[in-house]
Amino acid sequence: MPTGRLMRVGLTGSIATGKSTVSSYLKQKGIAVIDADLVAREVIESGGRAYDGVKMAFPEAFEEGRLVRPKLGQIIFQDSEKRQQLNQLMHPSIRQQMLDEADAYERSGHSLVVFDIPLLLEGDWRTLFDRVVVVYCPENMQLRRLMQRNDLSEEEAYARIHSQLSIEQKKELADDVFFNDGSLDSLYQQIDKWLVLYDTDKHESGT
Repeated sequence: MPTGRLMRVGLTGSIATGKSTVSSYLKQKGIAVIDADLVAREVIESGGRAYDGVKMAFPEAFEEGRLVRPKLGQIIFQDSEKRQQLNQLMHPSIRQQMLDEADAYERSGHSLVVFDIPLLLEGDWRTLFDRVVVVYCPENMQLRRLMQRNDLSEEEAYARIHSQLSIEQKKELADDVFFNDGSLDSLYQQIDKWLVLYDTDKHESGT
């Protein structure tokens, strides 16, 4: 369990449950949010922590020293072993960069940092955090939102949802749950109440 003054919180959910909405609202409130998807892109850019390793392992995905993401995508989605190899190259770099960013936030005076990680509970992230927050809505609502958002058939949306742990499993594994099955105001009120408990500096920018 992390120790020290900085509260480290893992934020997750499932596809179309509203995690990005929560993350955006936290940023508006002045909370430090570290986005795992953004860090994953940064570490394989030139000069990034994983750039050299990925370039050595997948030279066919690079042109003039720059990663061509669609090429890399084609390689790894057709070969599970190569996908695993890429993950092994990237995950330590992603984790270390996120931890370094959290340390920098602590040095700048923040008391709370939120790590936005889509597959937090599917991976081995949990021990890094003081608390894990799950953004929840029932699966039937999740299915409907995903079909509308991505213009998917029910079968396609269902397959995407079930490529992850179910939202009910994640809800049971959470320390805290934000229920996103009502209005936006209701969701924001839950977040505000949670911040009173865990943001000891009570950042108020954006309010």
